[in-house]
Amino acid sequence: MTGDAVSVGSDGQTLAARLAALAYIDPHRPAVTCGRNSLTRTELERISNRLARAYQDLGVTKDSLVTIALPTGVEFLAATIAVWKCGATPQPISAKLPHHEAAAIIDLAQPSLVIGLDQHDVPDISVIPSGFEPSPGIADTYLDVGAAAEWKAPTSGGSSGRPKLIVSTEPAVAATVEPFARLMGVRDNDTLLITAPLYHNGPFLMSACGLTLGAHVVLVTRFDAAETLRIIERHRVEWMYVVPTMMMRIWRLEERESFDVRSLRVVAHTAAPCPAWLKQGWIDWLGADRILELYGSTELQAATLLTGDEWLARPGTVGKPAIGEMTVLDETGSPLASGNAGEIWMRRAANAQRPYRYIGAVAQSRQDGWETFGDMGWMDDEGYVYLADRKADMIIVGGANVYPAEVEGALLEHPLVRSAVVVGRSHEDLGQVPHAFVELASDLDEQTLLAHLATRIARYKMPRSFERVDEPLRDNAGKVRRSALAASAATFTPPPPTG
Repeated sequence: MTGDAVSVGSDGQTLAARLAALAYIDPHRPAVTCGRNSLTRTELERISNRLARAYQDLGVTKDSLVTIALPTGVEFLAATIAVWKCGATPQPISAKLPHHEAAAIIDLAQPSLVIGLDQHDVPDISVIPSGFEPSPGIADTYLDVGAAAEWKAPTSGGSSGRPKLIVSTEPAVAATVEPFARLMGVRDNDTLLITAPLYHNGPFLMSACGLTLGAHVVLVTRFDAAETLRIIERHRVEWMYVVPTMMMRIWRLEERESFDVRSLRVVAHTAAPCPAWLKQGWIDWLGADRILELYGSTELQAATLLTGDEWLARPGTVGKPAIGEMTVLDETGSPLASGNAGEIWMRRAANAQRPYRYIGAVAQSRQDGWETFGDMGWMDDEGYVYLADRKADMIIVGGANVYPAEVEGALLEHPLVRSAVVVGRSHEDLGQVPHAFVELASDLDEQTLLAHLATRIARYKMPRSFERVDEPLRDNAGKVRRSALAASAATFTPPPPTG
């Protein structure tokens, strides 16, 4: 390495150069840990250098996409860094995707290499399996062919299930990642705990943020509430990424108070609405100054940020825009006065370049740069945003709007409800009525659930039917496939009344 590469603050420094510089400065500091597998900065640098050279031999070229279908772990981040060192763009997907879904994404991406799948799954593209080791003769010395023009390309199926790639149009340089890391409260040399799978954008982004600032990034292969608290205690975690589903599982642990979590400085939650009772509980437990909420999308046209103190002053808000701009428009595209619900639109800044491009989809945009991702809500006089639900998820009951997130939050207040999702079912008279899928900790009859809801939501919002499931309704990143559940609800036959 040259002396220039060691300068962590260099303008335009590539992500590859930043990580190499950090390894030079403190070679023995832990960089990534997952379970018993841990790599120091130097070990991660050498491994990723060797992988990058092997990837080049397999056909990875500058500004090509590389599909990463690896389980969450040290190997995933080492592969990501190696892709950056090749000047290419990492394109993460779940290692557990069914063949037809993975094939559809790969067909869109047309990657130069697929990491983690079998060759028979992708017959026309270079493929290497999980656990791939470069040949012994490949050098582990510094490699960096220059920054990719697009630094990441996560996927999203949305509620429709149709895959699309959301390709960042910002380069793979430290100046792309570092400002967001600072905004999210990450500090130099922190210990970050990433509790969700890396193929999701939020965990991927925050892992990159941590690595860029020299953090020790701690990963978990599968979320477990008690183990998460043990990890915080063992590693003295200072910054943690969670989603509301995880927050609820931790909150309901009987032994929660027995763990030492005083090291936590920031608990950042995102990805789904957080019920007010749950957020209040975490504030009471850890203190408002430790709770940080982000509302935005993978596209990152705009995003809000919210501290616990701000939420206490304005319960229900998700914060003010910290990136870009937001506005609320009615169905005709006209701006709504504060306090009136409509569709939320976002943009970076007037005439600013769009920070992403789609492969496999078309943005819902206006000529003036505003775009919408389907969320409904309103803003107050001070510019704080309040969410209702996604437009596509809204249930219209006899002309009245019912937002599933509100009903789900009320259901989750019951201590025996582990997870809940509400969708609309066709109704001859009312058009639609709410139907609730519930995962229960123990047997609970429908009347008890209705009595619980009656003290929390209006009668017209109450589910007209309940369907019990045996598995969690949301994955470890807080995501749910509503389209599949809605299809199931359409064919559901309520059991006959008893007694």
